[in-house]
Amino acid sequence: MKKRISVFASGSGSNAEMFFEQFKDHPSIEIVSVFTNNKSAGVIERANRFNIPHHIYNRTYWETGQTIIEILEVEKVDFIVLAGFMLLIPQELVSKFSDRIFNIHPALLPKYGGQGMYGMNVHEAVKEAGELESGITVHFVNEEYDKGEILFQKSVKLEASDSAEDIAKKVLAVEHKNYAKVVEEVVLKSI
Repeated sequence: MKKRISVFASGSGSNAEMFFEQFKDHPSIEIVSVFTNNKSAGVIERANRFNIPHHIYNRTYWETGQTIIEILEVEKVDFIVLAGFMLLIPQELVSKFSDRIFNIHPALLPKYGGQGMYGMNVHEAVKEAGELESGITVHFVNEEYDKGEILFQKSVKLEASDSAEDIAKKVLAVEHKNYAKVVEEVVLKSI
């Protein structure tokens, strides 16, 4: 019996697509659904290309997460992957999927984490601080922003001349190369 993953995404879905590719013919893991809070998210078109069903729920449904939990139970989801999902995961959902919700942060936590630190906000803070290194952190989601158990980190070298956009490109390349592989390793250990 394959382990079943649902991907939560709010944007273009480039990281989500890495998961779709990684697990499309996997013997032990499958992506069974995509959830988004954005009806115009690019992840919807990407999911359609892979014949992965998607669900669209506005912010109201995410306040308690009860409807989301009910659907995840029907779909028999084992793990959740956040791939650019821009809403706080409700406490009920975090509790139900304790140590089974993955997130990726575009910096080396604990630096540049916390509420409001996502996307370009992180890269701009890294640039402003004059860092010569950034990277990614894959971690479990808990009740606090970016405070869950760290599973993997990978750094990238930065140049003093790098703009925040340059940093974002370097970090995204490392995300695409590593996120799905890290999740695969952790999920396979649970079998």
